[in-house]
Amino acid sequence: MAKRDFYEILGVSKSASADEIKKAYRKLAMKHHPDQNPDDHTAENKFKEVNEAYEILKDPQKRAAYDQMGHAAFDQMGGGRAQGGFHQGFGQGGPGGFSDIFEEIFGDFMGGGGAQGRGPRANHRGSDVQYNASVSLEDAFNGAQKEVVLNTSSPCDICNGSGASKGSSPKTCTTCNGHGKVRSQQGFFTVERTCPGCGGLGQIIENPCGGCAGTGRVRKNRKIKVSIPAGVEDGTRIRLSGEGEAGIRGAPPGDLYIFVEVKPHQLFNREGADIYCKVPLNIITAALGGSIEVPTIDGHKAKVTIPAGTQSGSKFRLKDKGMSILRRSNRGDMYIDVAVETPVNLTKKQKELLQEFSESDKNGKTSPESEGFFKKVKGFFGCFL
Repeated sequence: MAKRDFYEILGVSKSASADEIKKAYRKLAMKHHPDQNPDDHTAENKFKEVNEAYEILKDPQKRAAYDQMGHAAFDQMGGGRAQGGFHQGFGQGGPGGFSDIFEEIFGDFMGGGGAQGRGPRANHRGSDVQYNASVSLEDAFNGAQKEVVLNTSSPCDICNGSGASKGSSPKTCTTCNGHGKVRSQQGFFTVERTCPGCGGLGQIIENPCGGCAGTGRVRKNRKIKVSIPAGVEDGTRIRLSGEGEAGIRGAPPGDLYIFVEVKPHQLFNREGADIYCKVPLNIITAALGGSIEVPTIDGHKAKVTIPAGTQSGSKFRLKDKGMSILRRSNRGDMYIDVAVETPVNLTKKQKELLQEFSESDKNGKTSPESEGFFKKVKGFFGCFL
């Protein structure tokens, strides 16, 4: 009896997308599954037919071969699951069982990878590690290489992470056949749980390594070089893939997360990419004008011109003298906050000169802000007279 066309079995066109084929398969597989049609041989045959069609059409290479040669493309090598039939029964973890259908339908929602998911050791991945690294503002500006020392689980040097003693190797667990999980049928549903024989690893260690007691990992100090990029900000997280805790018996390692703390600076305050520097200014320069030199974060000096009559709180902007910006070539700006300093520790002569200056300025022209303020004060109190 000639085989039916696979596209016809699934009820889709030859131009159907992978998603359309998968949706059609899910619908038909649930409809004809033997658990829902007990003692119905017709439904069981249709279920086998649907599975065989899907096994070919879901694989891009097999589908291309089928489109070109039809069923003849698989006459000599069989069609994957279709060739093996269903001799292992349904719900027992065998090919074509309901557990595979369950994974096909619900695997995406449960975060799994379906029947073709990751190996059992992937579930024993090492833990992620967090490390807090303090850097100076200069390091945040320039970027830096930091060496950190971690006390973490690392692969055992004696057994190379296998967990087995020298001359032996792990054996496939006979309870789960290396899958790390066992399944049992409970009515319509299949329940999956961690294999009690191997703890979910899929392997048994008959002769454990004496250095790691069969875990494949030991705790020791490790030195790791960390690149701090220029422009990094306080609280930035840097991820180093595979530098965390080692997994059990060769399982994938975790990741290392470096949390950067930028330490306060004695001269500069940072706000994003901009830098602020409070600079005291003597009264003579503020009154007569002049210039001052200020330090910059790149280790140089910048000249700032001070106009005559500069007041406290005045700001001067130095373009492109601020912080580096992460993954960019330009920089922020630097702002100079001026604080005019009142003279102290005056000599007798200096006091006399200031007194003479004060007496010569009876009209207050040299202090317009003060004069204006006190005029407002007089007006304020005059409202109550």
